[in-house]
Amino acid sequence: MIVTRSWLQEWIDLEGISTEDVAKTFNAIGLEVDRVHEYRIPPKIVFGKVLECEKHPDADKLNICKVDIGSATRQIVCGAANVRAGLFVAVATIGAVMPDGMAIKPVKLRGIDSEGMICSSSELGLPDTGKGIMELDSSIGSFKLGEELSANPVFNDDLIEIELTANRGDCLSIRGVARDLSAAFDRPIKEYAVTDNDEKRGIGRILSLVHEKDLDVNLRYKALDLKDLSLPFIVKLRLAQIDESRVCDVESIMLYVTHATGVILRAYKHDFFTKEGEKLGKVMLDEDEHGFACIENQDKEIASIVGIIQNDESKMKEPTGTVVLEASYIPPDIISKKMAEVKIEAGPMFYKTSRGSEPELEGGLSYCIDLIEKFSNSTTFSGSIELSKNFKEKIVIISKQEIDAIIGAEIDKVVITKILKNLGFDTSKSSTDKFVITVPQFRHDIVNKQDIVEEIVRMVGIDNIPSKPFLLKEANRLEDNYFAYKKRSVYRHKCAQSGFYESIHFVFDEKKVLQSYGFETTKEELELLNPIVQTLDTLRPTLLTGLLKAASQNVKNGYASVRLFEIGSVFTPLREESLKMGLLFSGEKEKESLANSGKPAKVDFGYFVQKIADIIGDVELREYETTHTLSHIYQSAAVVQNGEVIGELFRVHPEVEKAYDLDVTYLCELDFEKLSYELKIAEKKSKYQASFRDLSLVMPKDMSYEKVKSVINANATEELIRFYPVDRYTDEVLGDNMSLSIRFVLQSDEKTLEEEDITSAMDKILEALNRELGIGLR
Repeated sequence: MIVTRSWLQEWIDLEGISTEDVAKTFNAIGLEVDRVHEYRIPPKIVFGKVLECEKHPDADKLNICKVDIGSATRQIVCGAANVRAGLFVAVATIGAVMPDGMAIKPVKLRGIDSEGMICSSSELGLPDTGKGIMELDSSIGSFKLGEELSANPVFNDDLIEIELTANRGDCLSIRGVARDLSAAFDRPIKEYAVTDNDEKRGIGRILSLVHEKDLDVNLRYKALDLKDLSLPFIVKLRLAQIDESRVCDVESIMLYVTHATGVILRAYKHDFFTKEGEKLGKVMLDEDEHGFACIENQDKEIASIVGIIQNDESKMKEPTGTVVLEASYIPPDIISKKMAEVKIEAGPMFYKTSRGSEPELEGGLSYCIDLIEKFSNSTTFSGSIELSKNFKEKIVIISKQEIDAIIGAEIDKVVITKILKNLGFDTSKSSTDKFVITVPQFRHDIVNKQDIVEEIVRMVGIDNIPSKPFLLKEANRLEDNYFAYKKRSVYRHKCAQSGFYESIHFVFDEKKVLQSYGFETTKEELELLNPIVQTLDTLRPTLLTGLLKAASQNVKNGYASVRLFEIGSVFTPLREESLKMGLLFSGEKEKESLANSGKPAKVDFGYFVQKIADIIGDVELREYETTHTLSHIYQSAAVVQNGEVIGELFRVHPEVEKAYDLDVTYLCELDFEKLSYELKIAEKKSKYQASFRDLSLVMPKDMSYEKVKSVINANATEELIRFYPVDRYTDEVLGDNMSLSIRFVLQSDEKTLEEEDITSAMDKILEALNRELGIGLR
């Protein structure tokens, strides 16, 4: 996209802002500047007027001109074909140095004195505006004869070429670019001067619009009687600056206005829409064979495909006659999608249409008509014909907090409101807490909150936002079911690592067998109505019987050592479901090997307890009597963790072992919900050496260790970090008593314990044991 400073000045006041600052601002707001080019006219090149023009007597292609340069009249010999009396021109006076280095001096051309040179645009370092000398007019603003061209902003101009991304179709016009500068500099953009003439003839007398289908296009038509159109010099110059040109003046005007306003304009011959002998022309809106919206005449001849291409037969090429001006708008997503489906030939305006043209049709047409009327003797028919399609408004709702959170900095609400307003967004429906933003139709690229925030950021300036470390913060999306699955997975792996194999069973079991071992089964009114088989006729209240059956089957298949586990659901008599973990160890501790002489020992109570501890962590055992008859009455215990009973552990009763053809077998069933599963937190450990003391206590054989433990815990000092039994001894001398050796571990966080500290701690425990339990040292 090419803009010039003087062209931008028609839409926004850039007074006091240098071109360098404009370019920097473009880069800051996301309109990347590709190049900046200066147009500077050398000194001593002035405005002049050709007063007289006569043929040179000795040269057919030369003319002798009398040129008024304000302070004097100079005789200049000129070879341009278009020089004539009454023409305003650019004159290089004596002493001027041209951009190519040529100095202007008095010369004789074929014997005739010449004091200066009448210049073409290319001779002054400007783009080529056509053959011959420049024909200046009022389109460049007011000027005085003899005034240097460099004083006029059109000639003392800066060209800026911008690289636009595909989504910024709204900046494919001078007005669109000015709109962004308006927000960046907080200066108002100049609005259209929408005018209508006093011509009594209405457009309805010569034109009508006919359409049967509801197509996604907006159209607006004006008509005028074109007469004596002369293409303004500024149009020629600026089209040359943007590397564009058209073969006729009307087409050049359309191109100029489209580049200036962004509104897609076409000019049609009025005769194309009329039948012979009729004055009323009919513009027919229809679809072509590919489904594109097209403009036709009454004979179904296509004048143009809206937004894509115009048929040459319908173009207005003459500077005189009745012309129909059309402004059109079609959403870019619609036309781009259609073009991707069906490829057809496209004209030069398709690029703008497919990227998003300006939907403000009335302003574009008025700008065009004012330009034509100013530089011709044309008259415009009053009124207009339009077809308006109401497109759905895009509304984005975002809070101030969300804006600040996305940006990472706090932007003042007044600043945000002003930026959005200057960019054409409507925030009138906003509340105290939220911005309710209506997106203007020309901003096709704005669809969500992030797009709105991007607009704010580019106008505030990324360099004005303080840098912060990137923080990726996402809400925890993990729910309870994930943690339940993870816990189950962790304990399954722990069981496998300890040598146990997973066994999976139906949640059904045999009611008769369960009741024979003393388990409560499902109440009769809640029992299964249609069991799979007779041996699976109730919901299981335990995992133990299933593990016994599986172990029995393994033994029958020749396995001397069976280690099984299962994590599964069990049910109360009221069908309340809970999750349990069951473990079974039957037979030999290990495989036959040289180390055990081929005779491995059988699993015992202590070994099984250690395996359970390897899986679930430190545990304690308490005296316990099961409610069922699977257990050995002298080898059963409650499993305690963190002071809470979480299950039971026992040797299987010999009669049950015999019934299932099992060797020595141990079972454990735990409440899976009570098993520890939490973040492990490192604890500080003392750097000082630990001390060990053993006490051998004489106590009754029937006294439980639990009593001794509770007394020690109640009277322990801070230095006692743990204690545990290491030996039990009985003989005839002790009689009904026994000797229990307990090892104490003492350690301080502040110092290495001295003998006095250790003795004091042990004495306090011994005194309490003697006082409360009547026991002492052996």
